[in-house]
Amino acid sequence: MSRKQIFANLTPPVTDVEKAQASVQDALPRRASRIRPLLGSPDLVVDGDRSPVGALGQSLGELSERTRRADEIEEKLRAGQTVVEIDPATVDPSFVPDRMFSEDDAFRSFVESIREQGQQVPILVRPHPEKVDAYQVAFGHRRLRAAQELKIPVKAIVRDLTDQELVVAQGQENNDRQDLSYIEKVRFAQKLTERFSRDVIMSALGVYKSDLSNMLAVAAKIPTELVEAIGPAHGIGRRNWMALAEAMAAGKGRAQKALSIASKPEVAMLASKERFEVVAQALSEKTFARDTSKVVLPSGQEIAHLAHTKQRVTLMIDRRTSPDFAEFVMNELPRLYADHLKSR
Repeated sequence: MSRKQIFANLTPPVTDVEKAQASVQDALPRRASRIRPLLGSPDLVVDGDRSPVGALGQSLGELSERTRRADEIEEKLRAGQTVVEIDPATVDPSFVPDRMFSEDDAFRSFVESIREQGQQVPILVRPHPEKVDAYQVAFGHRRLRAAQELKIPVKAIVRDLTDQELVVAQGQENNDRQDLSYIEKVRFAQKLTERFSRDVIMSALGVYKSDLSNMLAVAAKIPTELVEAIGPAHGIGRRNWMALAEAMAAGKGRAQKALSIASKPEVAMLASKERFEVVAQALSEKTFARDTSKVVLPSGQEIAHLAHTKQRVTLMIDRRTSPDFAEFVMNELPRLYADHLKSR
């Protein structure tokens, strides 16, 4: 709804007394109004010069009431009650990042959903504190990224927010949507400690003091480089990350060795959750993959990787490049095991 349409309905119903007064006033010669109409709507302000002296008080009262009504609507607009469309190129991310962006299947599906059905939920932004004619996101980073990729305007609610109000809104919206992984919340909390008190952080994340302490302990024990190599690891919860943090602190050099495993090409091609599991498994076995070999066809095509430890042999197939082969291997494993038992 345009602002013109909004303010078109501001004029209150006219009473019989007002109709009678209006008929008298209409008989008087009109003079151009010297009062600037509020927000460009001439119906909001009447010309006081054309009213009889006896009606001056009433006219001022009406003007005051209409101005109050207009102020209420403008306050709602300033408070962000209206959805507008914004060029995504003018929108910057929050000054405190929360998501670890991953070009995964889930994001691709999200983009296609917006392409087909449009953006259903607006993002929340504030006027940029450092740039003219620009905005900064409080929440809705994935929707903004999708709009940027699709080259379409992003639907947004614009609201004046302080830094503290922004991060609280950002954290609470993420908690409500429950689509941030545990380690993304940990990183968000860690970033907030650089500027805000723990009370503000607990409010933003909706956690208790003990929960926040655990999150900051995880952030302190697991190097940022390793977290970035593993990724958001959706589905890996608090206990698993805390166990990994304790394993990292159990011996010298373990963090670097864990990072070397997560950075291997055959591990890096796995989904984020699987990368976490490979690293955690290696740490829990108190040894690391000592031998990794490629499975290569005579033609030179690489079809899989084998990772060896003392206790396990892990076969890794990139489902993005060889989906049919991966499906075939999974289906054939029961038969292969049955043949193995028969041959014994």
